[in-house]
Amino acid sequence: MKFVKIAALVVVTVAASIILAVAMLYTRYWLLDNNRLSAKNNRPRQIFGEVLNRIIPEGNQDSAAVRSERQIENQLDWPMFRGQQRLLGIAKGNLPDKPDFLWKFKTEGQIKSSPVIADGLVFIGSSDKNIYAINLKNGGKVWTYETDDVIEATPCVIQGTVYAGSSGGILYAVDANSGSFKWKYETEGDILGAANWILSPDGATIWILVGSYDNRLHCVDSTNGEAVWTYETDNYINGSPAVEEKIAVFGGCDAFIHVVSLIDGTRIKTIDSGSYIAASAAIRDRQVCVGNYDNVLINADIESGEILWRYEQAKAPFFSSPAVGTDVVVIGSRDELVHCVARKDGKQLWTFQTLGEVDSSPVICGDKVVVGSQDGSLYMIRLSSGEKVWSYEIGQAISSSPAVANGMVIIGCDDGYVYAFGG
Repeated sequence: MKFVKIAALVVVTVAASIILAVAMLYTRYWLLDNNRLSAKNNRPRQIFGEVLNRIIPEGNQDSAAVRSERQIENQLDWPMFRGQQRLLGIAKGNLPDKPDFLWKFKTEGQIKSSPVIADGLVFIGSSDKNIYAINLKNGGKVWTYETDDVIEATPCVIQGTVYAGSSGGILYAVDANSGSFKWKYETEGDILGAANWILSPDGATIWILVGSYDNRLHCVDSTNGEAVWTYETDNYINGSPAVEEKIAVFGGCDAFIHVVSLIDGTRIKTIDSGSYIAASAAIRDRQVCVGNYDNVLINADIESGEILWRYEQAKAPFFSSPAVGTDVVVIGSRDELVHCVARKDGKQLWTFQTLGEVDSSPVICGDKVVVGSQDGSLYMIRLSSGEKVWSYEIGQAISSSPAVANGMVIIGCDDGYVYAFGG
């Protein structure tokens, strides 16, 4: 009996110690986090829960894919076409008013592909059939990988792998550090648009999305290059799909904006744009913005499918993809103008005159817009006014779109060179 009493006393003492420790932690966190207890939102129970979560963690750790997604959203790199998955064309940081020419790198063919930047390297495709990795700091060659055909598509870099499609219809996966081959995935048509990426529904794997001239959007498992699902349209897919949450949105040469489930590749909705779409769409606040071949820039609500506004003041088709800021949309046109409109209603704010068609997709960085033109010049425009800040004459057509990161601008040119500018 004496032993039982002693054992019971020990149990009670241990339990009391645990309760006291939790109470002390609660008090400490309540004092430290008291600023979080507003009159509007009194949260002592939530803070107590946070303390218990620190003592007894749930054990569900983020997968590598989830961590990679967060890293890309926060980093200063430009690892894919238009900078990130929604294809907004918005760069972080600032650019000098008069960037210096830093270096140029020669390939053996025209460059229609756009550069991307990841981990101190520039990646780009060329008409000479090669994918190149270039040192961002000095423009030196790091590696090349030869493919089956011309590379007009912009690469996409995620978790140490470069994904790029060829005009021969093959999507390549190449190691970003060494340029070594990982796998290839064959479609039945040209791949001219950039790949995008998503997380698998369980968050464990990265899936790669790419459109093809076989009229399909392909979803490919990044671990083995096998098809996960395909989505079929009625005509070519020239642009890149934009991704947000559980949907992919893209324009097709069938004139429709397609909204597709990322879980299984089923159609959620189509929105009739009135004419075929060669450019890539951008998603912001559950709205999609894209230009078409009938000279019309469209902004539509994804949920309802309603077209919210049409901008019809361009005099030639849109092959450029829009940069979509908080309040403005900036896009190039084959009427040789860069157009800036209000995002809320599509009203024209300004236009900027170049001397050639503008297929290059502009990038917004702070109060500046960077874009190339077929007139052979790279332009920097003041976002607030549409006035020219700076330009650099390369001399041959620029179809490539700029990559902007870390205060630098990288762009390709039809002369076969990659150019770098910065402070």
